Amino acid sequence: MASERLSKTRSAQRVTTTADDEAPWADLEVTVPTDRDYASVVALVECALVELTHEAVGAVFVSRQVGRSTRTQYVAGDDVGKRFQKRHFDDRLGWHETTVPRRTVRDELITQLTRSASAPAEQSGERPTSEPDTFMVKPVRDLQTP
Repeated sequence: MASERLSKTRSAQRVTTTADDEAPWADLEVTVPTDRDYASVVALVECALVELTHEAVGAVFVSRQVGRSTRTQYVAGDDVGKRFQKRHFDDRLGWHETTVPRRTVRDELITQLTRSASAPAEQSGERPTSEPDTFMVKPVRDLQTP
C-alpha cells in the first residue's frame, strides 16, 4: 500500500514538472557520438517513433562530413505507426523519398545513433568534420521539403 502511494506521488511529480506549453518531444535531440548507452538509445528511438505516430512531427538525422552533408527525415505514413515516409537529402544527389516499415526506421536510427563520429570519415579517407551529427524531432512544418 505504501509503495502504491509512493508510485502515484512520483507520477504526479513528473506530470507537474513538465511545462504545459512544452511539447513532450521538445527535448528529443542528440548529437553523435553520444554518451548514452545502447538501452537509452533504443528508448529514445522508441519514444521518437511514438511521437511521430501521435503528433505532427518528424524525426531528422543530419550527418556532416567534410564537403558533404546528408539529411534523413522520417514522418509517419499512417495513424498506427507501421509505415513511415523516409525523405533523404544528399547535397550532391538531391532528394529521394520512399515508404519504409517501422522496423526499418527503428533499426536505421539505432544504427545512426550508436555509431562513432569518426567511422564515416575513416571509411572514406576524409578528415572528420568539426560539426557533430545530430538527431532531433521537429514539427512537420519546420522540416525541409523537396
